[in-house]
Amino acid sequence: MTHLTRILAVLLGIAAGALGAGWLLRPRVPAPPDTASVVSQMREVARLETLEVALYKKVTFTPEPQVTDALWKDVMNWARHAIQNPHGRAIVFADAYLGFDFQRFGPSNLHVAGTKVYVVMPPIDVRVALRPGETEVIDSNLDSEQTTQLLEKARLAFEREVRADTRLQQRARDSAERALRALLVTVGYREVLFVERLPASGSAG
Repeated sequence: MTHLTRILAVLLGIAAGALGAGWLLRPRVPAPPDTASVVSQMREVARLETLEVALYKKVTFTPEPQVTDALWKDVMNWARHAIQNPHGRAIVFADAYLGFDFQRFGPSNLHVAGTKVYVVMPPIDVRVALRPGETEVIDSNLDSEQTTQLLEKARLAFEREVRADTRLQQRARDSAERALRALLVTVGYREVLFVERLPASGSAG
């Protein structure tokens, strides 16, 4: 091998090594996560992020109830028409749970554009459970069946109240979105956008 040939061989080796090092150092775009697996993880995270709120209400039922809260008129009207000369007071305690119905969430709620993902949240879900150990019915002429009916009317009134409270619903949404964004970034997405509707195919940039 001549001197010139040896120099060329060395130069080619250096060039090949540089190309190889460049290929190794080049950042690799991660493969997109499996959508079904991501949806399953999102359901679990959202379930744990349900917002819980403690509620209570003082209710007075008399023959001519004066109710200014429209959401509770049904309770008073029921007492007036269902019971002969109803009277008494109740202090009703309950817990409200605000979350999102992720049983209705699937791959059709996601749109992936490279490392960006668009998410449409499912409908909000509101549940109210009374606290029977803390609820008191005071000085009442209701029998046990009527008391049960009254408390169910109260539970439904609480539920209507919570569904009408936009601030509580926004708190639930903010909490769920924070948790879901953290999850989606962890599994490989760099940008997470919560939207009302998914972009049309090819329009997401």
